[in-house]
Amino acid sequence: MRSALITGITGQTGSYLAELLLEDNYQVYGMIRRSSSFNTERINHLYSNPNLKLIYGDLSDTSSINAIMSDYKPEFVYNLGAMSHVKVSFEIPEYACDVTGLGVVRLLESIRKYNPKTRFYQASSSELMGNAIPPQNENTKFDPKSPYGVAKLMGYSITKNYRESYSMFASNGILFNHESERRGETFVTRKITRALGRIYYGLQSELRLGNLDAKRDWGHASCYAKAQKMILEADNPDDFVIASEEAHSVREFLEKSFSLLNLDPYKYTIVDQNYFRPSEVNYLLGDCSKAKKILGWKPTISFDELIKLMVYSDLELARKEFILKNL
Repeated sequence: MRSALITGITGQTGSYLAELLLEDNYQVYGMIRRSSSFNTERINHLYSNPNLKLIYGDLSDTSSINAIMSDYKPEFVYNLGAMSHVKVSFEIPEYACDVTGLGVVRLLESIRKYNPKTRFYQASSSELMGNAIPPQNENTKFDPKSPYGVAKLMGYSITKNYRESYSMFASNGILFNHESERRGETFVTRKITRALGRIYYGLQSELRLGNLDAKRDWGHASCYAKAQKMILEADNPDDFVIASEEAHSVREFLEKSFSLLNLDPYKYTIVDQNYFRPSEVNYLLGDCSKAKKILGWKPTISFDELIKLMVYSDLELARKEFILKNL
């Protein structure tokens, strides 16, 4: 039985990746931080699987990482853990760089020390691209515009460096925006669909957003989790852009979402300067032709399908909330 460690297993994409690996009969170790409150909702449905084991660890703590690597020696390591909110990274840049950047160094050093044959996947980000001219691919000159993006660039670069310096199987997946019904509620797409459901049931009266004209390349996280698995199961380590190859504005996401429930978004939406970033990324559009050619990967859920899945999922959440409120 193959074994894999997932950092960030309780996150959106980590939960989808865990499902895929368990379905393929992997022993899955999930690294989670010790907390006084539970945040495992996305993987609660996997608890009954005997091949899932959760382990306490932290990307900012070398000793916990070393203990996991030496004790479990996973054959595959997927580093999906990070301080992942771009806007928040401006407020806590040191922490963002420590976890998202130096955390990758800690993992790679531990692998090199305890099990150098382990295959390592680094979840890189389209935030590396900054305002580079689209479409953006593996050869685009990186120009990150946030502490999060800068930290991700460090993680990307050190992964490539360990591959070249120590002949380690270390690969980057440069994932463009990936959303789903499991997306955190502070991210703009889920913020929109969650608010829409609550507005529909009279539980919320307004939606505050930042830059409506920012364009992003959006896909469904389940498709991107498949790409991550394919990257580490490939014959050779390499770096791949994973994207839908379509760009849509926040405004378009907003309008399409509200139109599904026949509501006018501009009756409820307030553009709030507090949600603008100090340095904006305006237009991200990925070119994933390399992944299509080498991995045989392609997205299978369209932009419109993604919106429908998210809207109707959050509509059901709001319905349940409405019922509870009116008991």
